[in-house]
This record gives sequence, C-alpha cells and structure tokens, in this order.
Amino acid sequence: FRTSVTLPPGVTKADIATSTPLIFPTANGAEAHALFYAPASSTSALQDGEKPPLVVMAHGGPTGRANPSFAFKVQWWTSRGFAVLDVNYRGSTGFGRAYREALDRQWGVADIEDCLAGVRAVLDRGLADPARCVIRGSSAGGLTVLGALAQSDLFAAGTSLYGVTDLRALAEETHKFEARYLDGLIGPYPEDEAVYLKRSPITQAEGITVPVLFLHGGADRVVPLSQAESMRTKLEHSALHVYPEEAHGFRARETIEDALQRELAFYQQVFGQ
Repeated sequence: FRTSVTLPPGVTKADIATSTPLIFPTANGAEAHALFYAPASSTSALQDGEKPPLVVMAHGGPTGRANPSFAFKVQWWTSRGFAVLDVNYRGSTGFGRAYREALDRQWGVADIEDCLAGVRAVLDRGLADPARCVIRGSSAGGLTVLGALAQSDLFAAGTSLYGVTDLRALAEETHKFEARYLDGLIGPYPEDEAVYLKRSPITQAEGITVPVLFLHGGADRVVPLSQAESMRTKLEHSALHVYPEEAHGFRARETIEDALQRELAFYQQVFGQ
C-alpha cells in the first residue's frame, strides 16, 4: 500500500479502502465492470457473521466512469461501515469503443441492467447484506438510480442528487450540443418522444415503493429543480432538500458536508439504526 499524501492525524492506512475490480455477467450475455470496496476502519469492525450494508454508485455523464483513484465520496461510506460498489456500466469510458457504444440508444436500459447485475454479483459472493442495499447517483446517475428502484426489489432506499427524472423535459430544455448527445443515447427528439417518456423515471414512479431522498440545487439550469419537485410529488415515501444557491453539482464545502450527513442519516433511519 502506497500513499501519495500525508494522512491527517488519527487516520491510518487501515482506514483507507482500496478497490477490487469486478467483472460480472449482465443482460444479453454481456459483461460489465465495477469497483468494489470493503469497509475499512482501524477502530471498529463488523460483528461476527455480520455482512456490511452496500452503497451502489451510478456515475454521471452517463458516459463518464468510476475511477479507482482515491475518492472522498467512497471513503466517506467505507469508513462508516458500508461496502461500496462503484459501477462502470456499459457506456463508461476506459473499456474500449465497443463497451462505450453499448449505451448508444440504450441509456435508461443498459445502465440499469448493469447496476442490478452488479448488486447480484456482490450478493452472490456474500460480500454485503441483502437487506441493506441502497443506491445513489448524481445527474445522469440519478435517472439510473430511480430506474433501478422502479425495476427491482434489491434496494432498501435510494438517493438522487440533482438527478434527471424527465427525459422529455430535458430534451426540450437542453442546448443544441447536449441535444445531439441525447439523440445518440436515446434517439432523435421529438421523433422518439415515446422512448423518452418510457425511460423517464417520472413515468415509472408507481414502481418505486422504497424511500427516496432528493438533493438538488435551487439554481440548477442543467437539470432544473422542477424535475426533482415533480418526481417528489409522485412518491409517497420520499423527501426533497434544496440548496438554494447551488447549481448543477454541489460546490460549497458546507453543502457537500450537509448532503453527506443528511444522506447517511436517511439510510440509518431506513435501516432502523
């Protein structure tokens, strides 16, 4: 184990989780990728026979990637007793052109299939508690989160951070460059309006029966606050917290700290802790 920075007082190497690459089967005979992190702490441990809760992360983009380099958002969870599965679903960069192009016209399908397949792979290996799996994602990852909640019973809860809930509204409001991006990921708009509607979480809301936390910036012009507000009204067991000054992607330290604390408390409440 090698560090490139000096650890702060009270933190040791045993407190830093490292990633294990996972390759697992997914839909249509394909394979998908993820990074798995076991909980890491020098001061606490699971009870004998206990399996950790699992946080599944769906990255944004959606053609970004989960990176194995040090990430505070991962360490936050692993240092608090959670395992983390950071999914590089089909469409993620870094795995070749064919893998990247596998998300063409399949956003809202392949990404969800791969997140669900990744959870099943982790559970099959006995690496997490099946009763305490949650999923989180930001921006495009928020759409994946909500779709996964609507299409499976694997999760106890989920969190959407400034996430997409209405693809049709996104297509109508976005600028021309991003519009071409959506054409490739879903189909041309408005010709494929029916596809946009079918893959939007806002039309799948009745399938979501577990608690959902929405965290959104009041000044977000990429994915307007109205997307979270509209989705919130359709879900009985949900909560929305707005950071009025934040845009798309939280920037202020106080916001980031509050959002993480709020999300942790949300899961603890769901788990009955």
